[in-house]
Amino acid sequence: MQAADYVIVGAGAGGCVLADQLSATGATVVLLEAGQRDRNPNAKIPAAFSKLFQTKHDWNYHTTAQPELRDRKMYWPRGKILGGSTSMNAMIYQRGHRHTFDQWAADGNEGWGYGDLLPAFMSLQDQQRGPSDFHGTGGGLTVSDLRTPNPLSVAMVDAALEAGFPANSDFNDDTQEGFGMYQVTQRNGVRCSAATAFLKPAMKRANLTVVTGAHATKVVMSNGRASGVEWVDKKGTHVTMASHEVILSGGAINSPQLLMLSGIGPAEHLASVGVDVVHDSVNVGQNLIDHLACGNAYAVDEPISLAHAEEIKPLLEYVTKKTGHLSSNVGEAGGFVKFGDGPVPDIQYHFAPAYFIEHGFESPEEDGISIAATLVDVKSRGEITLASKDPFAAPIIEPRYLSDPADLWLLVEGCKLAREFAEQPALRRYISSEYEPGMATQTDEQWEEHVRTMSESLYHPVGTCAMGPGDDAVVDSQLRVNGIDGLRVADASVMPSIVNANTQAISMVIGKRAADFITAN
Repeated sequence: MQAADYVIVGAGAGGCVLADQLSATGATVVLLEAGQRDRNPNAKIPAAFSKLFQTKHDWNYHTTAQPELRDRKMYWPRGKILGGSTSMNAMIYQRGHRHTFDQWAADGNEGWGYGDLLPAFMSLQDQQRGPSDFHGTGGGLTVSDLRTPNPLSVAMVDAALEAGFPANSDFNDDTQEGFGMYQVTQRNGVRCSAATAFLKPAMKRANLTVVTGAHATKVVMSNGRASGVEWVDKKGTHVTMASHEVILSGGAINSPQLLMLSGIGPAEHLASVGVDVVHDSVNVGQNLIDHLACGNAYAVDEPISLAHAEEIKPLLEYVTKKTGHLSSNVGEAGGFVKFGDGPVPDIQYHFAPAYFIEHGFESPEEDGISIAATLVDVKSRGEITLASKDPFAAPIIEPRYLSDPADLWLLVEGCKLAREFAEQPALRRYISSEYEPGMATQTDEQWEEHVRTMSESLYHPVGTCAMGPGDDAVVDSQLRVNGIDGLRVADASVMPSIVNANTQAISMVIGKRAADFITAN
């Protein structure tokens, strides 16, 4: 039986930062990760991330059939690997609009306003453009410009400007709206995951133990306090005890699942699947939120897209220089637009100099581009529940996409605008035809059908262990699980609402804030 001061479950964005920060204090830390080391080259080569989908490095989740999306079961890739989903995402560095964080604080989550979080964002970052009022240097996470922007991505940004939208060279300063090239979490053309940035350096410390292939099955309780974690590997069942705290960093699916398997969750639901109730916490697994994206795709008639990324010349360029097609993060450019009357932009665009259809599984091999409208101010809410008390059974994922009609309207308007971008001179010179949805799509009803049949997750689930000021919240503002001593959650599941941008940066900051709260006590 192992023992440590702290036991962390999950080596994703939050868990890697937390392991680094806590072990730096001299405390003994055990980090349990169900996946394996990130030695697969596809976890390093930026353009190759989708090759990890539906492999042993992917939890390979699917939702229930979604009635508003033509009863499709949506594929949700989640990283089962050191670095978690930061080892298989598109590396886009976005923080989200300051209003979202200020609203968290206004709703009673002390310490979560933009002014509280900006120093944490900056401290974790090594901004390759240099320091500023919004960016830091010297942190573990390298944030850089793309080394070889594709000319099609540059043209897509130019097209947005021709359509009347402003340029934006930094979406993480005081202005989010507009269009430009995205910065990425890459170091010298190689992915800089949370494992690369924070965990690998920390693993040199003797007081940090990282255990891979360790599937957590239960939080061990002693007199109403979390005292350790039960986990299983190829050798059998083990328990690691925690003298100080247990921290769950498994993400918006695995953290609520482990809480419920441990008897912490809605009592009626737990009883229905045969789990003994330790604490009736009605909101565990509730408030599930995800970004839904719908792409327009266009055929192009010049051989300059990422369709050629695996040819000999680009391969040699990447091996020798770490530049070229393979250094692309695929979602190279984009921007933010406000369609509604809310305080934040509600649609984010992801421009790719390639076809990216059905997660890349159904993409044509020819040259093409994708312009995806992403719903980032989401009204629909879903839930995570247990399928059974078997800790190896995938939970039931019910996002209830488009259950709020406002979400459908926004995606329709977003897709219409994507077509306007394609019709601007900067892009039109490359495009030979509209591949998806096709020019036969003209009416609102036809656009709605496009959204219902082609939308996919952008892989940003959050909210299922949401923090709040009341006892019915899953965690309080210091991420402590209500009703259980010695237990916290530090990952995307604690967000009370979703940020209107890619979620890896804030997920790392959540790990940082958890460490701050722990070490301040």
